[in-house]
Amino acid sequence: MDARQGRVDLGQPWQPSQLLLLIPVVLIVVITAADIATGPEIVLGPLLVVAPTLTAWFAGPWTTAGIGVLAMAGEAANGWYAGSVSSRNVMVEVIAIAVITSLIVVLCAVRDRHARQMARVRSVAEAAQQVVMWPLPRRLGPLRLACVYLAAEEGAAIGGDLYAATRTGSAARLMIGDVRGKGLPAIGEAALLLGAFREAAHQQASLPKLAASLERSMTRYLADFEPEGEAGERFVTALLVEIADNEALVRMTSCGHPAPLLLGPDNTIHVPRLHPAPPLGVGVTDPDNHVVDVMPFGPGDTLVLHTDGVIEARDHNGAFYPFAERAAQWTDHPPEVLLQHIERDLLAHTGGRLGDDVALLAIHRADIPHDEADSRSNR
Repeated sequence: MDARQGRVDLGQPWQPSQLLLLIPVVLIVVITAADIATGPEIVLGPLLVVAPTLTAWFAGPWTTAGIGVLAMAGEAANGWYAGSVSSRNVMVEVIAIAVITSLIVVLCAVRDRHARQMARVRSVAEAAQQVVMWPLPRRLGPLRLACVYLAAEEGAAIGGDLYAATRTGSAARLMIGDVRGKGLPAIGEAALLLGAFREAAHQQASLPKLAASLERSMTRYLADFEPEGEAGERFVTALLVEIADNEALVRMTSCGHPAPLLLGPDNTIHVPRLHPAPPLGVGVTDPDNHVVDVMPFGPGDTLVLHTDGVIEARDHNGAFYPFAERAAQWTDHPPEVLLQHIERDLLAHTGGRLGDDVALLAIHRADIPHDEADSRSNR
Protein backbone atom coordinates (compact mmCIF):
# COMPACT_ATOMS: atom_id res chain seq x y z
CA MET A 1 0.00 0.00 0.00
CA ASP A 2 1.18 3.52 -0.75
CA ALA A 3 2.27 5.19 2.49
CA ARG A 4 0.31 8.27 1.51
CA GLN A 5 -2.90 6.21 1.58
CA GLY A 6 -2.33 5.41 5.25
CA ARG A 7 -2.12 9.04 6.33
CA VAL A 8 -5.12 10.90 7.67
CA ASP A 9 -5.57 14.24 6.01
CA LEU A 10 -6.59 16.58 8.82
CA GLY A 11 -8.14 18.91 6.29
CA GLN A 12 -10.63 16.24 5.16
CA PRO A 13 -13.77 15.19 7.05
CA TRP A 14 -13.55 11.90 8.89
CA GLN A 15 -14.84 8.83 7.15
CA PRO A 16 -17.67 6.79 8.75
CA SER A 17 -15.25 3.98 9.71
CA GLN A 18 -12.98 6.49 11.48
CA LEU A 19 -15.92 7.89 13.43
CA LEU A 20 -17.05 4.38 14.37
CA LEU A 21 -13.56 3.69 15.68
CA LEU A 22 -14.23 6.19 18.46
CA ILE A 23 -16.88 3.88 19.92
CA PRO A 24 -14.56 1.03 21.06
CA VAL A 25 -11.91 3.53 22.18
CA VAL A 26 -14.45 5.39 24.32
CA LEU A 27 -15.74 2.07 25.68
CA ILE A 28 -12.24 1.09 26.78
CA VAL A 29 -11.74 4.43 28.53
CA VAL A 30 -15.18 4.35 30.21
CA ILE A 31 -14.94 0.71 31.34
CA THR A 32 -11.39 1.17 32.66
CA ALA A 33 -12.33 4.35 34.53
CA ALA A 34 -15.47 2.74 35.97
CA ASP A 35 -13.50 -0.36 37.04
CA ILE A 36 -10.96 1.85 38.87
CA ALA A 37 -13.68 4.00 40.44
CA THR A 38 -15.74 1.11 41.80
CA GLY A 39 -12.82 -0.53 43.56
CA PRO A 40 -12.10 -4.24 44.00
CA GLU A 41 -15.67 -5.07 45.05
CA ILE A 42 -17.01 -4.75 41.48
CA VAL A 43 -14.99 -6.23 38.58
CA LEU A 44 -15.72 -4.64 35.19
CA GLY A 45 -12.46 -5.49 33.40
CA PRO A 46 -13.82 -8.51 31.49
CA LEU A 47 -16.25 -6.18 29.72
CA LEU A 48 -13.30 -4.75 27.80
CA VAL A 49 -13.58 -7.64 25.36
CA VAL A 50 -16.66 -5.87 23.96
CA ALA A 51 -14.37 -3.28 22.30
CA PRO A 52 -12.57 -5.63 19.81
CA THR A 53 -15.84 -7.48 19.24
CA LEU A 54 -17.55 -4.28 18.09
CA THR A 55 -14.53 -3.24 16.04
CA ALA A 56 -14.64 -6.46 14.00
CA TRP A 57 -18.11 -5.44 12.80
CA PHE A 58 -16.85 -2.48 10.75
CA ALA A 59 -13.03 -2.78 10.56
CA GLY A 60 -10.38 -5.20 9.39
CA PRO A 61 -8.25 -7.65 11.39
CA TRP A 62 -5.34 -5.26 11.99
CA THR A 63 -7.55 -2.54 13.44
CA THR A 64 -9.40 -5.12 15.51
CA ALA A 65 -6.09 -6.42 16.88
CA GLY A 66 -5.05 -2.87 17.75
CA ILE A 67 -8.25 -2.29 19.71
CA GLY A 68 -7.66 -5.63 21.45
CA VAL A 69 -4.21 -4.45 22.53
CA LEU A 70 -5.79 -1.25 23.91
CA ALA A 71 -8.32 -3.37 25.82
CA MET A 72 -5.48 -5.41 27.37
CA ALA A 73 -3.68 -2.19 28.22
CA GLY A 74 -6.84 -0.94 29.93
CA GLU A 75 -7.05 -4.08 32.06
CA ALA A 76 -3.34 -3.79 32.92
CA ALA A 77 -3.83 -0.11 33.85
CA ASN A 78 -6.62 -1.12 36.20
CA GLY A 79 -4.36 -3.71 37.85
CA TRP A 80 -1.50 -1.22 38.12
CA TYR A 81 -3.75 1.37 39.80
CA ALA A 82 -4.97 -1.27 42.29
CA GLY A 83 -1.40 -2.41 42.92
CA SER A 84 -2.15 -5.93 41.68
CA VAL A 85 -0.88 -5.81 38.11
CA SER A 86 1.07 -9.04 38.62
CA SER A 87 -1.72 -10.85 40.46
CA ARG A 88 -3.21 -14.04 39.11
CA ASN A 89 -6.64 -12.48 38.50
CA VAL A 90 -5.30 -9.60 36.44
CA MET A 91 -2.99 -11.87 34.43
CA VAL A 92 -5.83 -14.30 33.71
CA GLU A 93 -8.13 -11.45 32.58
CA VAL A 94 -5.44 -9.98 30.31
CA ILE A 95 -4.73 -13.41 28.80
CA ALA A 96 -8.48 -14.04 28.35
CA ILE A 97 -8.88 -10.74 26.49
CA ALA A 98 -5.84 -11.64 24.33
CA VAL A 99 -7.23 -15.09 23.47
CA ILE A 100 -10.71 -13.81 22.63
CA THR A 101 -9.24 -10.95 20.58
CA SER A 102 -7.09 -13.45 18.68
CA LEU A 103 -10.15 -15.54 17.83
CA ILE A 104 -12.04 -12.44 16.71
CA VAL A 105 -9.10 -11.37 14.54
CA VAL A 106 -8.95 -14.81 12.89
CA LEU A 107 -12.69 -14.74 12.17
CA CYS A 108 -12.35 -11.19 10.87
CA ALA A 109 -9.53 -12.24 8.52
CA VAL A 110 -11.57 -15.20 7.23
CA ARG A 111 -14.57 -12.93 6.68
CA ASP A 112 -12.48 -10.42 4.72
CA ARG A 113 -10.96 -13.19 2.60
CA HIS A 114 -14.41 -14.49 1.73
CA ALA A 115 -15.52 -10.93 0.93
CA ARG A 116 -12.58 -10.52 -1.46
CA GLN A 117 -13.37 -13.84 -3.10
CA MET A 118 -17.01 -12.82 -3.50
CA ALA A 119 -15.92 -9.50 -4.99
CA ARG A 120 -13.79 -11.35 -7.54
CA VAL A 121 -16.69 -13.68 -8.35
CA ARG A 122 -18.99 -10.71 -8.85
CA SER A 123 -16.37 -9.05 -11.05
CA VAL A 124 -16.09 -12.16 -13.22
CA ALA A 125 -19.89 -12.48 -13.33
CA GLU A 126 -20.25 -8.86 -14.42
CA ALA A 127 -17.60 -9.36 -17.11
CA ALA A 128 -19.40 -12.50 -18.29
CA GLN A 129 -22.67 -10.61 -18.41
CA GLN A 130 -21.07 -7.89 -20.54
CA VAL A 131 -19.69 -10.51 -22.93
CA VAL A 132 -22.81 -12.69 -23.13
CA MET A 133 -25.46 -9.98 -22.93
CA TRP A 134 -24.27 -6.81 -24.55
CA PRO A 135 -25.62 -3.61 -22.99
CA LEU A 136 -28.66 -2.42 -24.90
CA PRO A 137 -28.66 1.05 -26.44
CA ARG A 138 -30.88 3.64 -24.81
CA ARG A 139 -32.34 4.46 -28.22
CA LEU A 140 -32.97 2.30 -31.25
CA GLY A 141 -34.39 4.42 -34.05
CA PRO A 142 -37.66 5.93 -32.75
CA LEU A 143 -37.64 3.55 -29.76
CA ARG A 144 -36.41 4.20 -26.23
CA LEU A 145 -35.18 1.09 -24.42
CA ALA A 146 -34.61 0.18 -20.80
CA CYS A 147 -33.83 -3.20 -19.26
CA VAL A 148 -33.50 -4.90 -15.88
CA TYR A 149 -31.87 -8.22 -15.06
CA LEU A 150 -32.19 -9.85 -11.63
CA ALA A 151 -30.43 -13.16 -11.06
CA ALA A 152 -32.10 -15.45 -8.53
CA GLU A 153 -28.80 -17.02 -7.45
CA GLU A 154 -27.07 -14.97 -4.78
CA GLY A 155 -23.83 -13.39 -5.94
CA ALA A 156 -24.61 -14.02 -9.62
CA ALA A 157 -25.08 -11.34 -12.25
CA ILE A 158 -26.43 -13.53 -15.04
CA GLY A 159 -28.47 -16.68 -15.32
CA GLY A 160 -30.66 -18.33 -17.92
CA ASP A 161 -32.73 -15.29 -18.95
CA LEU A 162 -31.68 -13.22 -21.94
CA TYR A 163 -32.58 -10.26 -24.12
CA ALA A 164 -31.14 -8.61 -27.22
CA ALA A 165 -31.96 -5.84 -29.69
CA THR A 166 -30.64 -4.78 -33.08
CA ARG A 167 -31.45 -2.53 -36.02
CA THR A 168 -32.34 -4.16 -39.34
CA GLY A 169 -32.72 -1.48 -42.00
CA SER A 170 -35.70 0.69 -41.09
CA ALA A 171 -36.92 -1.56 -38.28
CA ALA A 172 -35.84 -2.85 -34.92
CA ARG A 173 -35.84 -6.50 -33.90
CA LEU A 174 -35.78 -7.57 -30.28
CA MET A 175 -35.78 -10.84 -28.41
CA ILE A 176 -36.36 -11.92 -24.84
CA GLY A 177 -35.95 -15.52 -23.73
CA ASP A 178 -35.78 -17.91 -20.81
CA VAL A 179 -33.56 -21.00 -20.79
CA ARG A 180 -34.89 -24.01 -18.93
CA GLY A 181 -32.54 -24.87 -16.09
CA LYS A 182 -29.86 -22.97 -14.20
CA GLY A 183 -26.10 -22.79 -13.82
CA LEU A 184 -23.40 -22.93 -16.48
CA PRO A 185 -25.41 -25.03 -19.00
CA ALA A 186 -28.17 -22.41 -18.98
CA ILE A 187 -25.66 -19.60 -19.46
CA GLY A 188 -24.07 -21.53 -22.34
CA GLU A 189 -27.43 -21.93 -24.10
CA ALA A 190 -28.25 -18.27 -23.51
CA ALA A 191 -24.91 -17.23 -25.05
CA LEU A 192 -25.53 -19.46 -28.07
CA LEU A 193 -29.03 -18.11 -28.67
CA LEU A 194 -27.93 -14.49 -28.32
CA GLY A 195 -25.13 -14.99 -30.84
CA ALA A 196 -27.48 -16.77 -33.25
CA PHE A 197 -30.05 -13.96 -32.94
CA ARG A 198 -27.54 -11.18 -33.59
CA GLU A 199 -26.51 -12.88 -36.83
CA ALA A 200 -29.84 -14.27 -38.07
CA ALA A 201 -31.81 -11.09 -37.32
CA HIS A 202 -30.05 -9.44 -40.29
CA GLN A 203 -30.42 -12.40 -42.62
CA GLN A 204 -34.00 -13.64 -42.20
CA ALA A 205 -36.80 -11.72 -43.91
CA SER A 206 -39.58 -12.59 -41.46
CA LEU A 207 -40.01 -13.47 -37.80
CA PRO A 208 -41.10 -17.07 -38.56
CA LYS A 209 -37.94 -17.61 -40.61
CA LEU A 210 -35.90 -16.03 -37.83
CA ALA A 211 -37.50 -18.41 -35.30
CA ALA A 212 -36.74 -21.38 -37.56
CA SER A 213 -33.11 -20.27 -37.89
CA LEU A 214 -32.78 -19.99 -34.11
CA GLU A 215 -34.32 -23.45 -33.76
CA ARG A 216 -31.70 -24.94 -36.07
CA SER A 217 -28.91 -23.29 -34.05
CA MET A 218 -30.35 -24.69 -30.83
CA THR A 219 -30.75 -28.15 -32.32
CA ARG A 220 -27.11 -28.24 -33.41
CA TYR A 221 -25.95 -27.04 -30.00
CA LEU A 222 -28.03 -29.55 -28.05
CA ALA A 223 -26.89 -32.40 -30.30
CA ASP A 224 -23.31 -31.72 -29.20
CA PHE A 225 -23.70 -30.59 -25.59
CA GLU A 226 -27.00 -31.84 -24.19
CA PRO A 227 -26.43 -34.27 -21.28
CA GLU A 228 -27.57 -37.81 -22.00
CA GLY A 229 -29.90 -37.86 -19.01
CA GLU A 230 -31.64 -34.67 -20.18
CA ALA A 231 -32.33 -35.55 -23.81
CA GLY A 232 -35.38 -33.63 -24.96
CA GLU A 233 -35.69 -31.73 -21.68
CA ARG A 234 -33.63 -28.66 -22.50
CA PHE A 235 -35.33 -25.83 -24.36
CA VAL A 236 -35.67 -22.05 -24.48
CA THR A 237 -38.85 -20.00 -24.55
CA ALA A 238 -38.45 -16.84 -26.62
CA LEU A 239 -40.46 -13.89 -27.85
CA LEU A 240 -39.34 -12.25 -31.11
CA VAL A 241 -40.47 -8.69 -31.77
CA GLU A 242 -40.25 -6.50 -34.87
CA ILE A 243 -41.13 -2.79 -34.90
CA ALA A 244 -40.88 -0.83 -38.15
CA ASP A 245 -40.06 2.86 -38.05
CA ASN A 246 -42.91 3.94 -40.32
CA GLU A 247 -45.71 1.68 -39.03
CA ALA A 248 -47.69 2.08 -35.82
CA LEU A 249 -47.62 -1.69 -35.37
CA VAL A 250 -45.65 -4.33 -33.52
CA ARG A 251 -45.17 -7.83 -34.88
CA MET A 252 -44.46 -10.70 -32.50
CA THR A 253 -43.73 -14.39 -32.76
CA SER A 254 -43.84 -16.38 -29.55
CA CYS A 255 -41.93 -19.60 -29.03
CA GLY A 256 -43.69 -20.69 -25.86
CA HIS A 257 -42.99 -17.35 -24.16
CA PRO A 258 -45.40 -15.25 -22.05
CA ALA A 259 -47.14 -12.35 -23.76
CA PRO A 260 -45.86 -8.83 -23.05
CA LEU A 261 -47.73 -5.91 -21.52
CA LEU A 262 -48.81 -2.99 -23.72
CA LEU A 263 -49.07 0.24 -21.74
CA GLY A 264 -50.92 3.11 -23.38
CA PRO A 265 -50.35 6.84 -22.86
CA ASP A 266 -53.92 7.14 -21.48
CA ASN A 267 -53.09 4.82 -18.52
CA THR A 268 -54.50 1.77 -20.28
CA ILE A 269 -52.92 -1.66 -20.13
CA HIS A 270 -53.42 -4.57 -22.49
CA VAL A 271 -52.16 -8.16 -22.50
CA PRO A 272 -52.33 -9.49 -26.07
CA ARG A 273 -53.43 -13.02 -26.84
CA LEU A 274 -50.62 -14.64 -28.77
CA HIS A 275 -50.49 -17.88 -30.74
CA PRO A 276 -47.33 -19.46 -29.35
CA ALA A 277 -45.33 -22.13 -31.13
CA PRO A 278 -43.31 -24.72 -29.18
CA PRO A 279 -40.15 -23.48 -27.43
CA LEU A 280 -36.82 -23.44 -29.22
CA GLY A 281 -34.88 -26.67 -28.94
CA VAL A 282 -37.71 -29.15 -29.50
CA GLY A 283 -37.09 -29.57 -33.23
CA VAL A 284 -39.76 -27.36 -34.86
CA THR A 285 -37.80 -25.99 -37.84
CA ASP A 286 -40.68 -25.27 -40.25
CA PRO A 287 -41.44 -21.52 -40.41
CA ASP A 288 -45.10 -22.32 -41.12
CA ASN A 289 -45.47 -23.48 -37.52
CA HIS A 290 -44.74 -19.97 -36.25
CA VAL A 291 -47.52 -17.36 -36.26
CA VAL A 292 -46.96 -13.60 -36.47
CA ASP A 293 -49.26 -11.70 -34.10
CA VAL A 294 -49.79 -8.04 -34.95
CA MET A 295 -51.17 -5.30 -32.72
CA PRO A 296 -51.17 -1.50 -32.71
CA PHE A 297 -48.10 0.20 -31.25
CA GLY A 298 -48.27 3.93 -31.71
CA PRO A 299 -46.45 6.97 -30.36
CA GLY A 300 -46.56 7.10 -26.58
CA ASP A 301 -47.11 3.34 -26.18
CA THR A 302 -44.74 1.21 -24.12
CA LEU A 303 -44.25 -2.51 -24.60
CA VAL A 304 -42.88 -4.44 -21.60
CA LEU A 305 -41.31 -7.79 -22.43
CA HIS A 306 -40.65 -10.08 -19.48
CA THR A 307 -39.73 -13.61 -18.44
CA ASP A 308 -41.86 -15.86 -16.28
CA GLY A 309 -39.73 -15.05 -13.24
CA VAL A 310 -41.88 -11.91 -12.94
CA ILE A 311 -45.36 -13.40 -13.15
CA GLU A 312 -44.42 -16.46 -11.09
CA ALA A 313 -42.78 -14.52 -8.25
CA ARG A 314 -44.52 -15.20 -4.92
CA ASP A 315 -44.75 -13.47 -1.58
CA HIS A 316 -44.43 -15.20 1.81
CA ASN A 317 -48.07 -16.31 1.57
CA GLY A 318 -47.56 -17.91 -1.85
CA ALA A 319 -49.48 -15.22 -3.77
CA PHE A 320 -48.23 -14.46 -7.29
CA TYR A 321 -46.97 -10.99 -8.15
CA PRO A 322 -49.85 -9.04 -9.80
CA PHE A 323 -47.68 -7.78 -12.64
CA ALA A 324 -50.29 -6.15 -14.87
CA GLU A 325 -52.10 -4.55 -11.94
CA ARG A 326 -48.93 -3.05 -10.48
CA ALA A 327 -47.51 -1.91 -13.83
CA ALA A 328 -50.77 -0.04 -14.52
CA GLN A 329 -49.75 2.45 -11.81
CA TRP A 330 -46.77 3.71 -13.82
CA THR A 331 -47.97 3.75 -17.44
CA ASP A 332 -47.10 7.42 -17.85
CA HIS A 333 -43.47 7.04 -16.73
CA PRO A 334 -40.41 6.81 -19.03
CA PRO A 335 -39.16 3.25 -19.56
CA GLU A 336 -36.20 3.61 -17.18
CA VAL A 337 -38.37 4.92 -14.34
CA LEU A 338 -41.10 2.38 -15.12
CA LEU A 339 -38.70 -0.54 -14.69
CA GLN A 340 -37.21 0.99 -11.54
CA HIS A 341 -40.68 1.06 -9.99
CA ILE A 342 -41.42 -2.51 -11.08
CA GLU A 343 -38.06 -3.77 -9.78
CA ARG A 344 -38.53 -2.21 -6.34
CA ASP A 345 -42.14 -3.38 -6.14
CA LEU A 346 -41.24 -6.93 -7.21
CA LEU A 347 -38.45 -7.22 -4.64
CA ALA A 348 -40.75 -5.84 -1.96
CA HIS A 349 -43.41 -8.42 -2.91
CA THR A 350 -40.95 -11.32 -2.66
CA GLY A 351 -39.05 -10.00 0.35
CA GLY A 352 -35.92 -9.79 -1.80
CA ARG A 353 -35.88 -13.56 -2.45
CA LEU A 354 -36.50 -14.44 -6.09
CA GLY A 355 -37.33 -18.01 -7.00
CA ASP A 356 -36.25 -17.56 -10.63
CA ASP A 357 -34.23 -15.16 -12.76
CA VAL A 358 -36.06 -12.04 -13.91
CA ALA A 359 -35.55 -10.11 -17.15
CA LEU A 360 -37.54 -7.03 -18.15
CA LEU A 361 -37.27 -5.03 -21.36
CA ALA A 362 -39.33 -1.85 -21.81
CA ILE A 363 -39.77 -0.41 -25.32
CA HIS A 364 -41.27 3.06 -25.64
CA ARG A 365 -42.25 4.46 -29.02
CA ALA A 366 -41.50 8.15 -29.43
CA ASP A 367 -43.63 10.52 -31.46
CA ILE A 368 -41.53 11.12 -34.61
CA PRO A 369 -42.54 13.23 -37.63
CA HIS A 370 -44.03 11.27 -40.52
CA ASP A 371 -41.61 12.79 -43.01
CA GLU A 372 -38.69 11.51 -40.91
CA ALA A 373 -40.23 8.06 -40.80
CA ASP A 374 -40.82 8.15 -44.56
CA SER A 375 -37.23 9.18 -45.22
CA ARG A 376 -35.95 6.34 -43.07
CA SER A 377 -38.14 3.80 -44.82
CA ASN A 378 -36.80 4.88 -48.24
CA ARG A 379 -33.15 4.33 -47.30
